[in-house]
Parts: sequence; structure tokens; C-alpha cells
Amino acid sequence: MKIYILLLSSILFIGCQKNLSTKETAQTVTFKNLKRADFQTTTDGVKTDLYVLKNENNMQVAITNYGGRVVGCLVPNKEGKLVDVVVGMSSVQGFKNATEPYFGATIGRVGNRINNGKFTLGGIDYTIFQNNGKNMLHGGKKGYQYVVWNVKESTDKKLVLTYLSKDGEENFPGNLQVEVTYALNNNNDLQIDYKWSSDKLTVANLTNHAFFNLNGEGSGSILNHVLQIDADYITPVDETLIPDGTFAAVENTPFDFRSPEKIGTRILEENSQLKYGKGYDHNYKLNKEGNSLQKVATMVGDISKIKMEIHTTEPGLQFYSGNFMESKNTFKNGKKDNFRTAFCLETQHFPDTPNHEHFPSIEVKPGVEYTSQSVYHFEATTDDLSL
Repeated sequence: MKIYILLLSSILFIGCQKNLSTKETAQTVTFKNLKRADFQTTTDGVKTDLYVLKNENNMQVAITNYGGRVVGCLVPNKEGKLVDVVVGMSSVQGFKNATEPYFGATIGRVGNRINNGKFTLGGIDYTIFQNNGKNMLHGGKKGYQYVVWNVKESTDKKLVLTYLSKDGEENFPGNLQVEVTYALNNNNDLQIDYKWSSDKLTVANLTNHAFFNLNGEGSGSILNHVLQIDADYITPVDETLIPDGTFAAVENTPFDFRSPEKIGTRILEENSQLKYGKGYDHNYKLNKEGNSLQKVATMVGDISKIKMEIHTTEPGLQFYSGNFMESKNTFKNGKKDNFRTAFCLETQHFPDTPNHEHFPSIEVKPGVEYTSQSVYHFEATTDDLSL
């Protein structure tokens, strides 16, 4: 009897060790093209680093506090193989040297464009640096993509970053305190929560500028990805990508993604809006009311069969099809950022909102706390059109 008990105990012990080993293995899969040391430096007197969120499904998200950037995102495909669906650089210096400043970055104080960099708020005229032709883009000359965020909290499942955007920074009024929380759960949801407040009347439009390729970083064109966007209208733009203030129906146009459609099906059609953006670079007025969290878009990688669903509290979604990628930058896996090899789906308020009173407001009243949430859900599917 004693021998039997000892034998049973040994079997149970070995079994427990085996299960523990499997769990540990799941938690130690790393980005093979990333070294933490390459992100450990000092910029503007603040230390930068690399942080990795992990869940029980082997999904991992790499983030650096330089620019509050998503550096990479490992997601299991239909065979269980991990695919890095977010493009990025292999070091802080790589991001600093990139000709594309927005790879994976947190964007602010005001994302998207402001016409001529000018707006009036509370009877005061403001002018922001014109860094996109005659317009301001993504916060001006030194937007949030170039600042080092403070790390408030860091665990395997959550990273909380904060930044004080001081009164007068890029000529925006008010000390704007911003907090961004990245959280990863076991449902393969990457949740991004934004929180901000100011001591003066100001404006804010925060978003994340991750560049995705659901077939994998540097794996080729994204034109065969299948997209669906729950939006009946876009905000049409002029040749400098500033909204004219109207809403244009997507029906019977290349902008109709209400049903699943490949990105490349109509991208070469004769259309003035496509000409202005050199492809898709437009804001969709989402079919949602209020600030509730709703699913607004889905994308499927044609090769990986990885599906990404986007849920947001925001009223708009900027779809960018990688039209200005020019093979000038090298991703962390050694591949070039070739033309249209990544896309962006940026949850946000509309472009040039301060100059259009009928657009959902981005005004920040002093002493009031504002919040926004976006969730990126990933799963493997078996069909391009399984949206």
C-alpha cells in the first residue's frame, strides 16, 4: 500500500510539473527580433524601456514608453503559429530615425489634421505648427509620438502610461494630463483606455497609430485583406485632406465597406477622394450613437486568416491604406516598409473638428475628466469573409 501511494504521488507530482512547464513555456515566448536593451536609453532626461503584455493563449504585445508605441503584437493564426501583426522598429533609435514618425504611436494632443493649423477656442485664436503642408497633423512639430511617457504601472497584463502636456506645448492651451492604459486579457482583447483632463479650456483628440498587416510584418501587400466598416458616410476632404464639412454617402462608391470587401477591389477606381488620399486615407462617420462601446470594424488577413475586430466609444474611424509607404524604413524583422504593406484603422474624432461646429466636439473643459476606450479583438478564422 505504501509503495502504491508513493507511486501515485510521484505520478501526480510529475503531472503537475508538466502542466507548470507548459504554462511557463506559454508565458516565455518572446519577440525574436526585439532586445530589451535596444529600448533602454534616455530621451529628454527620461528613461525608455520595452514592456511586454502576455496572456494564456501566447498572445503578446510589445510596447515602449517612447511615444507610447505598440512595437509588435504576436497573435496565434489558424494553425496556432504566432504572427506579428503590428509593424515596428527594433529599437528606440530606429523609431527616431524612421521617415514615418507615427509607427505604433499614441497620437495627441489633437490627432488628424487642423486646417492651416488654426482654430478659435473661447474667443482666442490659436496657431499650431504646420507640419503637413499647410495643415497641422497629429499634434504638430513634436506630437506625443516623440515624447517619453512615464510608467505608472506595469504588469504582465497591463501597462499604464502618463504624460503631462504642458500649457503652451505646440501652442495648445492648458496643462493636459493624459493617461493611457494598455490591457491584454485571455480573450485576446487588447484594450486601450484613454483618460485626460485640463486646467484650461483646450482641445484633445487621442488615438493610437498602429500599422497592421494581419498576414505578418513585412509579409507583402494588404490589398487582399478583407474589410468591413459599419459606416454609411465619410467626411469628404479637399486635396490637402481637410474635411469640407459635409457627410458623403458611401453607397455606390469605393468607400462602401458596409459588406465585407477586399481593400484592393476598388482602390484604383477613378474617384476624386481616392485621388486626394492617393488611396484610402479618410474618416468614416460610424453608425453608432453616443459614447457606448460598439463593434465598428472587422479586418481579416487573407493568408493568416487572423481576424481583428475593433470596438470603440469614438464617433470616427480613420482608414489609411499605407499609401505613403516608400521602402525607406526597415522593420524589426528586416523587411522594408514597402508600398501598402500595412494599414491603419484609427479610432478618433473627426479631422479638423475645432473648425466645424456640427462635428462631435473635442473641447476639454477645465476640471472635467474625459475618457475613451478602444478594443482590438483577435481570433483565427477559416474564411476570408468570415466576418
